Amino acid sequence: MLPPLDEHNRAYWTGGRDGRLLISRCGGCGLWVTPPAAQCPDCDAELAPTPVSGRGTVFTYTVNHQPFNPAVPVPYVIAIVELEEQPGLRVVANIVGCEPDSVRVGMAVEVDFERQPHSGEEAFVPVFRPRS
Repeated sequence: MLPPLDEHNRAYWTGGRDGRLLISRCGGCGLWVTPPAAQCPDCDAELAPTPVSGRGTVFTYTVNHQPFNPAVPVPYVIAIVELEEQPGLRVVANIVGCEPDSVRVGMAVEVDFERQPHSGEEAFVPVFRPRS
């Protein structure tokens, strides 16, 4: 389930159309900020969506066996992925392209995108796959 798209988060949810993971970055101090917001929490400068490498590591994860949404087959992995651009820069995403039992803390991953219709628009949900 995706949030309503707005001026602050639209780039995050649609950047995958071009194969880019866009994270808010401060124009003043350079801090990367998630979730998307209007202003930097450190210096109050404006944030702008900026492409990141899409590489990171699994910080923590859970394997979900409960079928909350019939459209999502179980089991599936929900993880917090720390991106390589900045310590503490983390996003929540599914881990795909591997068996849930193979996911480990510290596992190297890279972004991919799953296209989904969303309120009359196309969203490109970031997911992560094991890095080869």
